[in-house]
Amino acid sequence: MKSTGKMPLRMCCVCREMHPKQELIRIVTQKDGSIFPDATGKAPGRGLYVCRRESCIETCCRKRVLNKVLHTVVSEEVYESIQRASQQT
Repeated sequence: MKSTGKMPLRMCCVCREMHPKQELIRIVTQKDGSIFPDATGKAPGRGLYVCRRESCIETCCRKRVLNKVLHTVVSEEVYESIQRASQQT
């Protein structure tokens, strides 16, 4: 008999709702200051999550949410890469 394990939940940093980890985009910030979306979910560094809903992606980019959450200036390329990652399934 197969046991059903718990599904890991993470909070979207934009809407602050809990979602299964697989439904979110992980953004990683590393010690060297690089910030990028992590498609594998296993890159080393501090991770934060954004859900794939269009409204959350739009709000994240429009209001520069990552700047506030990470307490640093996040480049436009990072926001563009998040938009591209949200369009991929």
